[in-house]
Amino acid sequence: MAVLKVKFTKTKRDKLAQILWILNWVSVVSGIILFSLGLFLKIEIKKRNEVMAKGDINSVPNMLISVGVIACIINFLGGKICYDCSDANKFSRWKLVMLPYIVCTFCFTFCILVGALMCYSMRNELEESLYLGLRDAIKFYKDTDIPGRCFLKKTVDLLQIGFRCCGNNGFRDWFEIQWVSPRYLNMASKEVLDRLKSNVDGKFLVDGVPFSCCNPSSPRPCIQYQLTNNSAHYNYDFLTEELNIWMKGCREALLDYYTGIMRSIGIAALLIWLFELSVLIGVRYLQTAMKNVLLLGDLEGESDGWLLENSFVETAKYNINIIKNLGKANQISTVSGMNDPNINVQNTDCDKTNITTKSIPAAR
Repeated sequence: MAVLKVKFTKTKRDKLAQILWILNWVSVVSGIILFSLGLFLKIEIKKRNEVMAKGDINSVPNMLISVGVIACIINFLGGKICYDCSDANKFSRWKLVMLPYIVCTFCFTFCILVGALMCYSMRNELEESLYLGLRDAIKFYKDTDIPGRCFLKKTVDLLQIGFRCCGNNGFRDWFEIQWVSPRYLNMASKEVLDRLKSNVDGKFLVDGVPFSCCNPSSPRPCIQYQLTNNSAHYNYDFLTEELNIWMKGCREALLDYYTGIMRSIGIAALLIWLFELSVLIGVRYLQTAMKNVLLLGDLEGESDGWLLENSFVETAKYNINIIKNLGKANQISTVSGMNDPNINVQNTDCDKTNITTKSIPAAR
């Protein structure tokens, strides 16, 4: 029994073909939108790839870009097919192409759904990439004289100012690394030497942060150094007073920023997927209706259209049997009593000659 069978008159078939022609051109625009969203996300990730570890974070934008390009091609072809399907004679040229086109379009719409879901499942990979990338960027913050790292100080400073954040997880991350370049340390100073000797690794560690961590909205002048020393500042208590530096870590700030972008892109991709799915359903109805009208031979008469010719269970069993039987046509059966009809079996009687036997006269 056909699934969701609908009866179409010639007028309904013509209107359906015209509507699908318009919708396919709208789908071309949706493909351009997908391509643009993927390109935008790729550019945004590339802007801050210095603070991101290498990984699979580009898989989502690459997926959206690829799907957008394919959408433009498939829907352009679908518009041409639907335009010709308004005429039964022109439909004949597409009759053999329609079903493979529908199958390919179904796989393509599934890829759009996968791309939309990837936008929501990318958070963990992005968080790990940001954690590792920011950790290394902060670690090499002081290396302003080393080629390949000299840009990291500017990158981190602009990042902390732009996203109003400090450190990787928080401002205390700066306490655990030496972020002041050795060229700016006075080695003749006893205080500097004592700090270097007090550390096992010989690093100059201070309870301070770079200037880019300062919050310009704070009424108090920025306190960069001796953040945990109450006696170093007048009327100051770092445990109870709100510090005049950014409290949020840059990993959390960047993660929130990219999560918001990907959430918006995911919603747009889901809407485009629903739209493409509705167009695909319409093309399937048009294909079956036009196919049936040709079988009936009355181009002006009514015809049935459906999504599936048989039920879901029967269709699934049929497709499973096709998959199971793939390649069996070239196999030779070894079952006893069964012969392959393609094997020439020699007939044992083909070389026999008819010998005329002489009758022996009977004894008298």
